[in-house]
Amino acid sequence: MPIEAPRRAPLFQSVAGESRSSRSVTFSFNGEALSVPPGISVAAALLMSGIERFRATPVSESPRAPYCMMGVCFECLVSIDGVPNRQSCLIDVVDGMQVRSQEGARDLQFEVPSVSVLEVQP
Repeated sequence: MPIEAPRRAPLFQSVAGESRSSRSVTFSFNGEALSVPPGISVAAALLMSGIERFRATPVSESPRAPYCMMGVCFECLVSIDGVPNRQSCLIDVVDGMQVRSQEGARDLQFEVPSVSVLEVQP
């Protein structure tokens, strides 16, 4: 279960002259519906909505949020539509998207592929 950080006033907001559309995109973060302008990344949408804690580290469970906003640091990892370890700064937010904070290490699901054994005749 994700730990909810207290919500404060957003540190980020859209620039009034940059909004090209009056419509908005609705998505959810940890079950809470949020509305943001279209055409922005999931990380930007969460920061504009006042979310400051995106994930927790696997060892110490320290809170983390975006740092570089260009896909280099991996601090913005979240689960998007059930897929863990997604870099939220590189993915555009879309209507109906389900985003969840990533708590600790993700489960690795590894399936051994079936291999057919072929015998080579000389």
